Amino acid sequence: MQLRKVTAASAAVLALALTATACGSDKKDGGSAGSGSGKITIGIKIDQPGLGLKTPDGKYTGFDVDVATYVAKELGYDAKDIVFKETKSADRETAIERGDVKFIAATYSINDERLKKVDFAGPYLLAHQDILVRADDDSIKSPEDLNSKNLCSVAGSTSAQNVKDKLAPKAELQTYGGYSECLTGLENKVIDALTTDDSILAGYASQKEFQGKFKLAGFKMTNENYGIGLKKGDADLKKKIDDALTKMVSDGSWDKAVKDNFGPANYKNEPAPKIGNVVK
Repeated sequence: MQLRKVTAASAAVLALALTATACGSDKKDGGSAGSGSGKITIGIKIDQPGLGLKTPDGKYTGFDVDVATYVAKELGYDAKDIVFKETKSADRETAIERGDVKFIAATYSINDERLKKVDFAGPYLLAHQDILVRADDDSIKSPEDLNSKNLCSVAGSTSAQNVKDKLAPKAELQTYGGYSECLTGLENKVIDALTTDDSILAGYASQKEFQGKFKLAGFKMTNENYGIGLKKGDADLKKKIDDALTKMVSDGSWDKAVKDNFGPANYKNEPAPKIGNVVK
């Protein structure tokens, strides 16, 4: 009888310990996708209007944010359970490999070099390198018309150099610290055009202070397939995110997110890409 009492007491202690351990694991940031509890940490940009922006009041807005929030919900997380973490372009693969984030939605183009280090779900948006010009400027009708024009991009970007190397060798490159500075220069006619992905350009042009002042040329100089980056080899999470993206398109949420974030710039976006269809 005494042995039974000791065994029962030990079992009770063990049960309590297991319960405490389980509760602790649920609360770990970036916990198991679809657990329905705890937190999930998602990498985004926080300085790109229309895509990923942290506003002065601490809120997060943009198309990538809307996509990430929808996916997280399908994985079992409420909005309050999402921890958004700034992930700069140069740090994305490292953040995934280290486990700092569960996945990344941050204008993250799928390419062969990145696929050596991480996996991608999607793509969820097909963007193109384009240029932004003043709304009343009809002098640039093709990339070749950028010859002898002042072309702006930001420090560290290869977009403007790509145009100069391949399309308009006589373009005058102007390198600024950020896209907002390029937009100010464009507005003041110090520069003639700004180049990067059309989605990024549309996001800036959609901001209240810039609405109606600029337009996209629609040149589609490259294909940029935005995907959701995740840990290499995590096939289960990849499938769950792909399923969530497919649902987002089918129920109309994808179209709504495009309109909400890019609408004021009259962004002529590509239709939602099919999962796994990376356009070269």
